[in-house]
Amino acid sequence: MATARGTWGYRDRFGDDFGRTYFRRFGPGVVSSVGLGTYLGDPTETVDGEYERALVAGLEGGCNVVDTASNYRCGRSERVVGQALERADVDRSTVVVATKGGFLPFDGARPDDPAGYLRERFVDDGPVDPADLAAGQHCIAPEFVDTMVDRSLDRLGVETVDCYYVHDPETQLRIRSREGVYDQLEATFERLERRVDDGDIGGYGVATWEAFRRPPDHDSHLSLPTVIERARRAAETVGREECGFVAIQLPFSAVMADAFTTPAHEFEGERRSALSVAHALDVDVFTSASLAQGDLVRGLPAGVDAELGGDTPAQRAINFARSAPGVTCALVGTSDRDHVAENVAAGTFDPLGARAFDAVFE
Repeated sequence: MATARGTWGYRDRFGDDFGRTYFRRFGPGVVSSVGLGTYLGDPTETVDGEYERALVAGLEGGCNVVDTASNYRCGRSERVVGQALERADVDRSTVVVATKGGFLPFDGARPDDPAGYLRERFVDDGPVDPADLAAGQHCIAPEFVDTMVDRSLDRLGVETVDCYYVHDPETQLRIRSREGVYDQLEATFERLERRVDDGDIGGYGVATWEAFRRPPDHDSHLSLPTVIERARRAAETVGREECGFVAIQLPFSAVMADAFTTPAHEFEGERRSALSVAHALDVDVFTSASLAQGDLVRGLPAGVDAELGGDTPAQRAINFARSAPGVTCALVGTSDRDHVAENVAAGTFDPLGARAFDAVFE
């Protein structure tokens, strides 16, 4: 697993190559503020090879955060991350590895009968109760998430996942009330607290697409303060003095800035944004879709672009995401080794200060 000594040593190895605040505190260690994502791409051997080369280049070039999920590319992304960790000239203790569980995954390829495959593998004789299944493919019940932790450890080939996310819990709002989702999250958090105790995961969190950036009247809204309170209750139930809930993941970019601009959460008597609440509760934030899934490579809004450092639109877009107050790391997915080098080089430019970032929205 990633350690304080390992990640600080990684920072000492690469820190002089980057601008100020490129490396940021995460737990007792540090992480690069640009991370490697593995979501996009076809589930093929060709893309596997491209991803492996790109991940190795990133790990050896100053990026020590890798993010994946059990369902990405039909499970191939986790395997490729494991292969890259083995191949790269970096020690495992220097790299923060995050993955997620929530969507029922395929195994290497999309089957001819997806619904039948999932039913046979996970419902008929597996860990999923049909009553817990949303949209035919989503489950966050404790037994299923517990099973996915084991599967991820096996696919990644690691002894410990540094951060394990419950994936898109707002999907469960299609079949149950918000209170019901909070109850199920708390039960699953109890199971994850035990996995922290066992050393299988370093910490856990929630990765969302809509839940934390939408206002309370939105169908996909979940309260971040409530989710964190449920995690703390789970830790107390298990008997752990320190809660293992360490991070959230949500989309954030120059064209999707709701996590900063939308006061979506009731907290301490006022409405505050997700980034503000996470900072106040000492929870790290990893942003996804920092390039808006490639759209921002063609350019940013003019008023934003002019304020940011970077030689390319992609670099300036990444620097926007990692400039937001409270953001620990901006994740960027690519299977192209040259693009990885370009993306990581965004860190050679200084991010905006808090006052300058605020001014972009005035």
